[in-house]
Amino acid sequence: MTKLEAEVTAASAALPIRTAAAVPSEPLPDYVEHREGVSRVGALSAEAVVRDYEAAAKEIEAMGAELIGAAKKCEAMTADVHSAIAYMRDTATAYREEAKKIFKRIEECALFTEDVRKTCETVKRKMMEGSSIA
Repeated sequence: MTKLEAEVTAASAALPIRTAAAVPSEPLPDYVEHREGVSRVGALSAEAVVRDYEAAAKEIEAMGAELIGAAKKCEAMTADVHSAIAYMRDTATAYREEAKKIFKRIEECALFTEDVRKTCETVKRKMMEGSSIA
């Protein structure tokens, strides 16, 4: 095992090591900073993990923005529904008012027709009584 470790160490020492300058990197998020004394591997690992988490957080925020957009559409649709309901109530009220007017007209016509019929009967009766007197 010791021999294997020595061979791996020797082989890795012969390989060129890429430095951080060779890998373009974005600045770290504001909520983290490297601590003094952390090894290069530890710092790079921590950066990789925080970048993955940050990418996920940005995606979550984007979903939130989409949800806000959907909520605004729902609110607009709800406002349209309320307008439609108000229009329907106004229309129903107008129909009831029109029904009330027509109802009154029909009853007035019925009363007028009844008065005309009674008047005609009275005149007819008087004419019949007048012709039997003569």
